[in-house]
Amino acid sequence: MKDGIHPKYMETKVTCGCGNSFVTRSTKPELKVDICNACHPFYTGRLKYVDTAGRIEKFRSKFSGGYGLKKKG
Repeated sequence: MKDGIHPKYMETKVTCGCGNSFVTRSTKPELKVDICNACHPFYTGRLKYVDTAGRIEKFRSKFSGGYGLKKKG
């Protein structure tokens, strides 16, 4: 390996949006993630909607008034 071309490898604190945090190693001193093994549905077995952009609420507000629905009769 050549000297001076590789980034520094250091301990990294990873913080999740659910509040869980742990220490690992990376080239960055701190990482912030949206989902981790403590809150991911695959690992927990619980269904959880991950809605970081507010898409579910936007959909509900758009179609809650009944616009675009026609009654037959």
